[in-house]
Amino acid sequence: MKIEEIEVSLLPLRDQLRTHELYKSLNSLSDIKIFMENHVYAVWDFMSLLKGLQIHLTCTTLPWQPAKNTNTARFINEIVLEEESDRDEEGIFNSHFEMYLDAMEEVGASTSNVKNFLNSVSNIETILEVIEDSNLNVAVKNFLKFTFEVIKTNEPHKIAAAFTFGREELIPDMFLEIIEQAGEEEYPKLGYYLKRHIELDGDEHGPLSLKMIQELCGIDNKKWLEVAECSKNALEKRVQLWDYILLEIRKNATVLA
Repeated sequence: MKIEEIEVSLLPLRDQLRTHELYKSLNSLSDIKIFMENHVYAVWDFMSLLKGLQIHLTCTTLPWQPAKNTNTARFINEIVLEEESDRDEEGIFNSHFEMYLDAMEEVGASTSNVKNFLNSVSNIETILEVIEDSNLNVAVKNFLKFTFEVIKTNEPHKIAAAFTFGREELIPDMFLEIIEQAGEEEYPKLGYYLKRHIELDGDEHGPLSLKMIQELCGIDNKKWLEVAECSKNALEKRVQLWDYILLEIRKNATVLA
């Protein structure tokens, strides 16, 4: 199996995401609040996927040893630099997750649930139990549990699959449209976050992520099959999360009507 075959096999799920009714239902700041209050967990767990790759593909232990693949190590370290310590709209160093929280507060979305959840997370050994025992909805729980089940395999090709294929593509453009209609000057933090997200996830990161998977799998057909399965599961969890958020937005619209 090759990377092209995996991409073809994922087309139905990717098309399902691209044409999901959620995108057409995000028509107001109220809708964005609901979306962000649930999507924030996907912003957070992305960092753990990234850190998992950094642990496996760069040297994070002592004594230091050269990475097996310097190009892949540099790619991961560059993303860590950008995601963990980028400049915000005021030029202050901040993680993208914290920038997302700031943007949530700017539009009036609640950050208390996700902050309370993070306060309950202390180590990777108990993370699945903490998620299960939390008051998060089932869709978010399943999304997070899948992410950390993959991370806990300690198999970098699986982590790379979830990292590469399990991410959304349409959110920034869609958000920007709504923000511009509402008056971008009123929401500089969200506007900046989205534009920065688009800038960094442009033409370079995608091809490098695919190359990383090729290097991790090589000629091992078992790894290629596992990458295909993991990628499929990651996208299915994303669809389920989108389904839940859409349901919440429609419930809210009914209440407001």
